[in-house]
Amino acid sequence: MITTAKTRTNTAALEVTLTPTQIRGLKLAKDGDLYPQEGGKWTHFDAAVTYAKTDRFKERPIKVKSLTTATLEELTDRGLLQALNLEVASEQSARGITMAGKMWLLKHK
Repeated sequence: MITTAKTRTNTAALEVTLTPTQIRGLKLAKDGDLYPQEGGKWTHFDAAVTYAKTDRFKERPIKVKSLTTATLEELTDRGLLQALNLEVASEQSARGITMAGKMWLLKHK
């Protein structure tokens, strides 16, 4: 007996048009879960300034990429991001990318 699993993605989320800021935020979430920081920003856990190792002349700092709360909420409302811990308030819960978000990135960028 052969069984097949049918998975449904949020097709409405795949047909959404995103701004460049939202696309950068979605790509940031693809790299890892986003955690709240001070000043209404969201970034990876323990993110720090790093230095480019490929620079021939001097090491240049690469700043920490972050996302604003407004952009994060827009992506969450569209089903591209989800709260990881439902037991705490949604403003303080880490966010991760959903399968619909991953599919959107594969389809568009």
